Amino acid sequence: MRQKTVLLIFTLIISLNVNSANAAISPLSIPEVFNKLLKVPALSNPSMILLDETTGEVVYERNSNSLRKPASVMKLLSATATLEYLDPLSRFETKLFLGLQPKSLVIQGSYDPWISLDSVVAKKMHRTSLPYLAYKAMTAIKTANHGSLRNITVTYSGIYSQDVSNLKAYWNKRGFRPTMKAAATATVIAAEGSPITSSQSPTISEILDFTLLWSDNVLAERLARLSSRAAGYSFDDLGVSLTFAEVLSRLGIDSTNLVIIDASGLSKENRVTAQIIGQLLLKTRKDPKFALLYKSLPVSGISGTLKERFITTAPSAVGLIHAKTGTLNGTVTLAGYVESTDREYVFVTLADEIPNGIRAEDRARAAIDRLLGRIAAPNIEAQISVATELP
Repeated sequence: MRQKTVLLIFTLIISLNVNSANAAISPLSIPEVFNKLLKVPALSNPSMILLDETTGEVVYERNSNSLRKPASVMKLLSATATLEYLDPLSRFETKLFLGLQPKSLVIQGSYDPWISLDSVVAKKMHRTSLPYLAYKAMTAIKTANHGSLRNITVTYSGIYSQDVSNLKAYWNKRGFRPTMKAAATATVIAAEGSPITSSQSPTISEILDFTLLWSDNVLAERLARLSSRAAGYSFDDLGVSLTFAEVLSRLGIDSTNLVIIDASGLSKENRVTAQIIGQLLLKTRKDPKFALLYKSLPVSGISGTLKERFITTAPSAVGLIHAKTGTLNGTVTLAGYVESTDREYVFVTLADEIPNGIRAEDRARAAIDRLLGRIAAPNIEAQISVATELP
């Protein structure tokens, strides 16, 4: 009886999948259908490319070499650079000490991108917060100096400038105004006395997974800078730009016209082409080094920034699309992979000429969802294979 029930369930699944597959348009029909759907006012002359992931063939393109604003699709470049230059299994550690010298604190950091600037967010996500570290340091130095917080020196290394500023702001509000001195790591280690507390991050792979899933701007920026330093470039936006260009070159992708202002996609001055992003997704898809990139992408109607997408706009596409979202005022983008019956497509859509406002953005997202819904369909062979393997 149990075997009959299981068989019946999988027969129904296969039947539903076949019906969905039959509803998806064929590769030969895509240009005509896409040309019509991309002309809707909601998308305002977008840039798009659709590639057959197996062959690399361009199935459809529209303005694919036009330089456009990528918004958070830029994080695909950050992720690729991270996996190219950083060890996915490595972690970051931050240690706080009382200094060997009287009235001194020591912070030995490693540019941990995971430390949160907000206590509420940190508690919710089980992250160490910068306010927590600031509080522990201030309490320890106050105890060691009989309640006094005057004439204290903090020597530090491996701390982001933004974090240094936030530490100073936190302490200043509480009447603690130490002298801050940046130093080489060796100098900091030599000055360490009694330990106060420490923090260790998750692995880089876990950090990157969260970055792509929820489109975290701070993490994307910091991972890109860490990648830049590992690649031998400067720890700033210029270094990131050079690093991205080098990564693309290694993958055999021409990035001559690429304009990189930041690593998160927040700047409206960033410029990419659908062709560049499409080739990036194509080249990294089956390379084991970049496997985490695909695994970390939000899934349509299921996870991350795509959790609420496609459910009403294109229900047949739920669970079949892995993609990075992007939004700026006047810009909606989406780039990733869509399963389509017997193949997988790489797609990039950059709509950066839409009107400003939430309603316009929602209309653009819905238009993109419906477009992808025309080609999304489960892989029938995979479903049949699973069914036949069951007892």
